[in-house]
Amino acid sequence: MESLALSFTSGWASGVNAWLVVLVLGVTDRLGDVEGIPDVLGRWDVLAVAAALFALEFVTDKIPYVDSTWDAISTVIRPTVGTVVGVLLAGEADSLEQAVSGAVGGGTALLSHAVKAGSRLAINTSPEPASNLLASVAEDVAVLAVVWFAIEHPRAAAAVAAVLLAAGLVVLYLLARLVRRGWRRWRHRGRAAPGPAPGPRAGP
Repeated sequence: MESLALSFTSGWASGVNAWLVVLVLGVTDRLGDVEGIPDVLGRWDVLAVAAALFALEFVTDKIPYVDSTWDAISTVIRPTVGTVVGVLLAGEADSLEQAVSGAVGGGTALLSHAVKAGSRLAINTSPEPASNLLASVAEDVAVLAVVWFAIEHPRAAAAVAAVLLAAGLVVLYLLARLVRRGWRRWRHRGRAAPGPAPGPRAGP
């Protein structure tokens, strides 16, 4: 149950920032050889690749519209990382448990990625860039804190991740309604706009 809870939490976090998840788990295993974290995540080559990709995402994720392009690229990557980490966290369990753990990690990552990508599209409609920066920093801090907490308290962290995921889905739904309503109003105004007044008729 604890490995499944950790798979859920890491899946949620992977949908937000997959490479930070790999870094936190890998560095923790490298420093303390924590039971439950697969040793492969602590390999130097894995950490080096994760660090390079995290550095790239750290920059691109804070630039308006560039962040949405990066989210589109990551649509396959984040759920895949969540699935792989989930399978690895299952350890030496049988194939069914590994499949369940991978499905939990990948499915949760897909949902949280949808929340992140959708909310960023809405934020990008704002004329000032500070909102992107604040949102990105908040996401990084949340991923770091929740995954770090999950290493010692996997079930409690899974509950926190579930609340964050549910809240994100609700916010995404409300944002989608607002964007749809604004689009309809814009279309209605465009149709209702009066045309140019007719000019004077020329005499015979």
